[in-house]
Amino acid sequence: MTVLLSIVHVVVCLVLIAAVLLQSGKAADLAGAFGGAGSATAFGPRGSASLMAKITTISAILFMVTSLVLWLTSSPSKGSRMTGAEETKPPAAAAQTPESGAPAQDAEEPPAKPPERP
Repeated sequence: MTVLLSIVHVVVCLVLIAAVLLQSGKAADLAGAFGGAGSATAFGPRGSASLMAKITTISAILFMVTSLVLWLTSSPSKGSRMTGAEETKPPAAAAQTPESGAPAQDAEEPPAKPPERP
């Protein structure tokens, strides 16, 4: 079922992309090029929706529905992704002297002198 739903989701996505790209803008006339909105205002009167506007609306709704259904049907994660990963130790605790196998002492070493140039 998930494979079929994924295929439907991709097809709806492609239809939505095509529908959005094929539409002309609301202010596609000469007044729109110079910033004039004309009769195409945000809250102004609108005529009946064109076929492309209806296709865009339907495909957007289907895209959201298929996205939600795919999310709901996806398998939940079973714990942390780090489960079973090796624990890393801090560098000071991991350092050991090769002779005794005991942890290294935190003794401060004097800074090394740079080589002298003639």
